[in-house]
Amino acid sequence: MSDDHTHVQEFFTARAADWDRRFPDDGPAYAAAVAELGLREGGRVLDAGCGTGRALPALRGAVGRSGVVLGADLTPAMLREAARAGRDRDGALLLADVARLPLRSSSLDAVFAAGLIAHLPQPGGNLREIRRVVRPGGTLALFHPVGRAALAARQGRRLTPDDLRAEPNLRALLTGAGWRMTSYVDEDTRFLALAVRDA
Repeated sequence: MSDDHTHVQEFFTARAADWDRRFPDDGPAYAAAVAELGLREGGRVLDAGCGTGRALPALRGAVGRSGVVLGADLTPAMLREAARAGRDRDGALLLADVARLPLRSSSLDAVFAAGLIAHLPQPGGNLREIRRVVRPGGTLALFHPVGRAALAARQGRRLTPDDLRAEPNLRALLTGAGWRMTSYVDEDTRFLALAVRDA
């Protein structure tokens, strides 16, 4: 996508009201992906590009009431839908760009990002900014509730070798941004890449 955030906001604003109805069965996949982050009671986690906040209940469950859960999104309409669904009770909602997160450096234990990477205008730089707010040894989960091939079929396109989420491409991108990939799963039912922030 381009650096023009207007395009991203227009795309998601037009879909915000129906988003959860379009994907009603994703809850268990989100919960399973959140479980792989290894969060602990009292942890601090950000859902980057949280959309309607579908991951926030699972993130809250993982860190408990003593933890901190934040959901950041660029599109006000998505955040309104998250609040309408009551997910603001599970995490504080922030209108924010992942290119300039309003958070202190090394302030988080983990970042969860569902469907985000395809919408980043500068993936390398944006992953470096996400790295900035995660403590050394903290984790990143890049998730999608369907795998690359299933998503491409749903969108009527073919997978190509330059696909950003292909394992070698994503590994190189993460490495260049200061992350070390620790796990990569690309199945019909989910896509999940886990990475640890290097010191």
